[in-house]
Amino acid sequence: MSIEQTSIANPHLLAIDVGGTHTDIVLVDMVTGKTHRHKIPSTPREPARAVKEGTRQVLDLANVLPKNVAYFAHGMTVATNALVQGQLANAALITTKGFRDILEIRRQRQPHIYNTRISKPKPPIPRGWRLEIDERHFLLGSDHRPPKKDEISAVADFLIEQNINAVAICFMHSYCDSSHERQVHALLTELMPRAFVCLSSDVLAEFREYERTSTTSINAALGPIMESYLSSIENDAVANGLTVEPRIMQSNGGVTSPREAATLPIGTLASGPAAGVIGATEVARELGYSNIITFDVGGTTADVCLVEEYEPLLAVEREFGGYPVRYPTIDALSVGAGGGSIAWVDSGGFLHVGPKSAGADPGPVCYGKGGTEPTVTDANLVLGRLNSNGLLAGRLKVDTKAARQEIERTIAKPNNMTVEEAAIGILTILNENMVQAVRVISVERGFDPREFTLVAFGGGGPLLAGKLARELGMSQIIIPLSPGLLCAEGLLVAETRADFSLTRIMELTPENNLEISKVLSELVLRARGWFEDEGINVEKRQTSFAIDMRYKGQSHELRVNLDEASPERVKVYKLSEAFVEEHKKSYGFAPDLPVELVTFRIVARTPNHERPVDMPLETVDDSLIGTRQVYFESSKGYVECPVYSRQLIKPGVSIPGPAIIEQMDTTTVVDPGDKIVSMPSGDLIQYIC
Repeated sequence: MSIEQTSIANPHLLAIDVGGTHTDIVLVDMVTGKTHRHKIPSTPREPARAVKEGTRQVLDLANVLPKNVAYFAHGMTVATNALVQGQLANAALITTKGFRDILEIRRQRQPHIYNTRISKPKPPIPRGWRLEIDERHFLLGSDHRPPKKDEISAVADFLIEQNINAVAICFMHSYCDSSHERQVHALLTELMPRAFVCLSSDVLAEFREYERTSTTSINAALGPIMESYLSSIENDAVANGLTVEPRIMQSNGGVTSPREAATLPIGTLASGPAAGVIGATEVARELGYSNIITFDVGGTTADVCLVEEYEPLLAVEREFGGYPVRYPTIDALSVGAGGGSIAWVDSGGFLHVGPKSAGADPGPVCYGKGGTEPTVTDANLVLGRLNSNGLLAGRLKVDTKAARQEIERTIAKPNNMTVEEAAIGILTILNENMVQAVRVISVERGFDPREFTLVAFGGGGPLLAGKLARELGMSQIIIPLSPGLLCAEGLLVAETRADFSLTRIMELTPENNLEISKVLSELVLRARGWFEDEGINVEKRQTSFAIDMRYKGQSHELRVNLDEASPERVKVYKLSEAFVEEHKKSYGFAPDLPVELVTFRIVARTPNHERPVDMPLETVDDSLIGTRQVYFESSKGYVECPVYSRQLIKPGVSIPGPAIIEQMDTTTVVDPGDKIVSMPSGDLIQYIC
């Protein structure tokens, strides 16, 4: 929505991102650009409560009436937490006779290829609730066997008796012909009107039976949970006086309506990390850095993602909780390395950090909420890198003495170390975990991290980025204007988006030109229906095509993006040239062999808003607000370190290290020898020497 599209007199944009430790809130005046940023502790047991309270608080702080909110975007971790913690709905699977055990067999996929002792994840649907129906759609040479009404009725009776409230329907080859699934769906919804029912042909109209069954089953198991949560979000928004429908962040980097998100909850499994990557990409675009690695450190995890030419890398398939989920997802890698990550010593005396986190409750020791295990935040506090008078602009009081005592008792004494050595050890182990994560998304995929710029955000990103960049040989770090709230800001700049796909395997020959156009036209119709359901104006609709292709006989495909704007303009010779180019780019060669088209894709999108930029204060006052003793590893001890206020740093100012730069949502550490330069946009560039 733009200012011209709304009749609201004083329109504002609202974004709320719920993280593991804190909930981030951004409110932007669409006319003046004035931005209000706010953080409150998350409420893990009732995640919707933090959204409701955060909305009310930021509107009160900004003195804005709820009716003046013209756009509300929301990112969350509800689906991910439910899946990882196994808190799923009672779901059943209805499948073709002979295929109920596909979730157990897993196409022989193992958690670790060389260690068969590692147990496979427990299927999301128990075997007793995986039911078979005598139906079959044959691709070649046989008459189809439609499902029988009495058999479906018997299945429904059993499911009602078992108190099932979600059903996944996944039949063989339904990606080619969904009629059997729709027949069962029609009768089942009549017999079980309150159940959440989803079809594999709607969730994932692609081949590869195990992945399709796994994705559809997880979608069903998450359905009732997401329906309940999103209903709370909508009801709370109304209770707070908002008059706009929330927009929900998806894993693909776009937002959608609550209705779409509730229908396809698997699309929100990487909602939070995706918002951060989108926000970081927009910051880099404004500064002219096309190749970046995003570094998002929250309370529980660190998320890293590679962006090439302003485009975040996408993964067609990701594993969540050990289950494969095929859905276009911004390819961010998460590791248990956040501010709340717990430091511990194993039986052999070796120091570890994470993956267990203190989270928001009880939180780090220094929070004084009952935490008894030292964390990364505690280590930074005892080294003087965090303000001992409090965090979040003083709203969150911290206990340096308690943090120091716990690090000494748990880490330092057992290893005959000083408290400072133990704290540095915690940060060193943490950094190594993050270095390995960055190498996975860069070096292991043929990218040299030294050719990229690090974008550090989240509450802990700027605090930890210098050591990480130095270890990787990176020379520059971008620190956005409000790093701790960049995920929330990313929600505002994210486009409205949906991805559709169809598997139709055919050889790339001139004879199939018409069939290719036909399949792409079918996708266009699906995209058009989505545009209409979302209420998107025709002039703002954008679509792009891609086809997964392979050499005949190969088992994996390469995605080839198409430049053509309409199905009729797609030609075989252009597809062939594009595939050869992509194969050479990926593997260094491209043999002259027959090529197959496998899965056709379309992305439907429309832009929303530009990045909100609230300029730093123009002031004659010095941004230096004091000094304190800070321990730096390179100095081998404490140094009297200048402390600066971020909001008072004028554009063009250069600050040499060592230095500490404080703001409400994060702290930036500048090591001795490095320097910080403030850009006209208010963003900072940190140069690593």
